[in-house]
Amino acid sequence: MLKSKLLNTLILAAMAVPCVAMADDAPASPHTLTANVGVVSDYIFRGIAQTSHNAAVQGGVDYAHASGFYAGLWGSNVTWIADSGAVATGSVGVELDTYLGFKNAFAEDFNYDVGFIRYNYVGSYTPAATYVKADTDEVYGALGYKWFTAKYSYGLGNFLTVPGAKGTNYLELNASYPIADSGYTVAAHVGKQTYKGTSADAFTAAGNTPTYTDYKLGVTKDISGFVVGLAYTSTNASPFYTYATKGGNWGKGVAALSVTRAF
Repeated sequence: MLKSKLLNTLILAAMAVPCVAMADDAPASPHTLTANVGVVSDYIFRGIAQTSHNAAVQGGVDYAHASGFYAGLWGSNVTWIADSGAVATGSVGVELDTYLGFKNAFAEDFNYDVGFIRYNYVGSYTPAATYVKADTDEVYGALGYKWFTAKYSYGLGNFLTVPGAKGTNYLELNASYPIADSGYTVAAHVGKQTYKGTSADAFTAAGNTPTYTDYKLGVTKDISGFVVGLAYTSTNASPFYTYATKGGNWGKGVAALSVTRAF
């Protein structure tokens, strides 16, 4: 039922995107509004399974201005909060991210992107002992050159149920290369999630660090507006991300299929 409600919401949002017919000689609008809806066989975020290796329905709405300003909303069903044991009472099953930023190009073949994102986890629940609610705030900055991008994200406080984790950060390197006249794009990624704070230090001292590195290789194909993707992800994550009775090892190597449609 939760997945069905989320899918209906995303479809209605996509249908709400206005399509305005303009004369050929009319000036181009500085405003752009787009939407997307998709499904994935396994929702992986920074190498870690968010649905205990089950499928997810996803989508969002994005606004962009010619100046470089942008803002958006993106959602997916999730299970990791409850599956990890971080919920004492109640339920939480939807991730709804809100973000805004500014990006643009400069010099030749260079670009940058700076912004803020809040990971909201929708539900009425009470965190279990030693946990906090999963809602997380990050600021980020990225610098790109042609097909390569380096990005740094910095946590502003509690981080994905871990209390007192200000300074937790994620450094990633990405490459994305479109193969001319084929519709295919190949991509590679490596990232390191580093946890900070006394709670993270306690886990690390017990030999169960939440800090890890993840890797991904993938390919996508545009088929009449539907983008079909296949990606393989793996990590060196510790047993901190292993819940034998609640979905197994969330950081193990997995391949995931995806189909996305933009409007």
